[in-house]
Amino acid sequence: MTELTREIVRQALTGVRGPDLDGNIVDLGMVSDIFISEGKVYFSINVPADRADALEPLRQAAERTVKALAGVKGAVVSLTAERKQGSAAPPRPQAAPAAHSHGHSHGHSHGPAPTGQPAGPRGKAGVPGVGAIIAVASGKGGVGKSTTAVNLALAFKANGLSVGILDADVYGPSMPRLLGITGRPQQIENRIIVPMENYGIKVMSMGFLVDEGTAMIWRGPMVQSALMQMLREVAWGDLDVLVVDMPPGTGDAQLTMAQQVPLTGAVIVSTPQDLALIDARKGLNMFNKVEVPVLGIVENMSYFIAPDTGNRYDIFGHGGAKTEAETIGVPFLGEVPLTISIREMSDAGTPVVAAEPDGPQARIYRDIAEKVWDQVKTRSGRAAPSIVFE
Repeated sequence: MTELTREIVRQALTGVRGPDLDGNIVDLGMVSDIFISEGKVYFSINVPADRADALEPLRQAAERTVKALAGVKGAVVSLTAERKQGSAAPPRPQAAPAAHSHGHSHGHSHGPAPTGQPAGPRGKAGVPGVGAIIAVASGKGGVGKSTTAVNLALAFKANGLSVGILDADVYGPSMPRLLGITGRPQQIENRIIVPMENYGIKVMSMGFLVDEGTAMIWRGPMVQSALMQMLREVAWGDLDVLVVDMPPGTGDAQLTMAQQVPLTGAVIVSTPQDLALIDARKGLNMFNKVEVPVLGIVENMSYFIAPDTGNRYDIFGHGGAKTEAETIGVPFLGEVPLTISIREMSDAGTPVVAAEPDGPQARIYRDIAEKVWDQVKTRSGRAAPSIVFE
């Protein structure tokens, strides 16, 4: 049997005519890089932004063509729209449906928000049923962002709010492991995805859609499409707050969320040492530039209490994040200690707030959640979307 290659896929797509029938989508330069993993084919088709909705049949035709190839187990085909310099941006970015195999999809296109859909801050289209969207972000990896995000979400739940969590780290999704969730989400009418659920919170992650060991070699437009679809084409229901676990850094994914999602604010997570704080400032500056309020800074791994002696050790220094918060004029939300229990429980899929709801670590996270929610209510006058960054 002939091995499935990108060239075979590209050759097959030459049979798909372009939108004006003056050539095929390959020769017209509309097809992105093609990625193949375990028999699944991933690529996007670039189309004019103002025609994205009308060209959904083109995407479907490309998907059918690829799925008909020998050795193809599934296809993830998305529409992307790259706006030309100087052209006007759509007033309300909105993901249009895009279907593919296995009951889920990653693509989307942008168009006007449907009638009756709430508008968020700065005219961005809101997510129906979702009150506040909170992003948890960090300027660098390795500071415990995802652990903070999941425990913050569980702390909101423990404080009486209805909560969802979106894992926006397409390249390194961690929510399935942190929340002990396996399996794939179901799809209902109009290609809407039903989120997974555990510990009373709804969850959506790329980790549910691809195998854990799959390398996600996607360019920016495909990542943006996947993020918008996981946000807007999911049956979140009525939520007081949606926590977004942002990928580390200040790249395409972070800018997509900050520019196209009506964020109430962002929570920055840092460790105490100067190097981490330098990176945290980058994240803070990015949010300032796109006019997303910073709800506060969390100092993670703030100190270590030896389990045998009870002695405290400031392994990474101490108080740097608090000093930084005071310097730049944003709230300091609290100190989370470095403990063996937080790590072990996170690895086991039983986050500490769920496993030990009355324990000292859970109380710290609940106090941070209360401070964040107070910021949300103060800034919006009501429950509004917020994004928390680690």
